[in-house]
Amino acid sequence: MHWFVLFVAGLLEVVWAYSMKRSEGFTILVPSAVTVGAMIASGVLLSFAMRALPLGTAYSVWTGIGAVGSFVVGLAVLGEPATPMRIAAATLIVAGLLIMKLSSA
Repeated sequence: MHWFVLFVAGLLEVVWAYSMKRSEGFTILVPSAVTVGAMIASGVLLSFAMRALPLGTAYSVWTGIGAVGSFVVGLAVLGEPATPMRIAAATLIVAGLLIMKLSSA
């Protein structure tokens, strides 16, 4: 259960990162409100997950999901470049997330 909650918290991090980009510096109301709401919800879910998961693991996985998810959204939705170095970096983050998960089992 806590791992699922942590995963959802990470997905909400992707939501707020994308909506922050769309808010154009918090000058557009709806994406700005989505950003703030997703930030709060993500933090609350992270704190719930931390009840059962170690701090270092939970925080690393949360930020990793946010980083890789935002990278994928940038590629797929915003047309950002998919250079070999960027893909390698994202792959290393995913590998680190898997090692963190396995080390906490």
